[in-house]
Amino acid sequence: MTTRKTAGRSRSPDAVQMLEGLVRNDAVMQAMLVEERGNAAVARQIYELRTSRGLTQKQLADLIGTQQPVIARLEDADYEGHSLAMLYRIGAALGCRVAVVFVRAE
Repeated sequence: MTTRKTAGRSRSPDAVQMLEGLVRNDAVMQAMLVEERGNAAVARQIYELRTSRGLTQKQLADLIGTQQPVIARLEDADYEGHSLAMLYRIGAALGCRVAVVFVRAE
């Protein structure tokens, strides 16, 4: 088996960078991209907090009084139904507070 040399080649842009280039002049698409980034960030934080505490999805679900598939949905970057009440429950179970920040739209 041979391997390709990649020395001297720049790293290709990730999907988000590619999308940013495509939607640069489309305000609606830019807004959608910002929203998707937010959803992905929340999902990633839940996953990272849960795993850093050594918990399975089922264990976290049991701590907050829900089912494992709910945690799986919350950790899905495509999920758009995050509720503050659920985020507060997760935060309390993981020893964290939830902070909401409003950022000026560009």
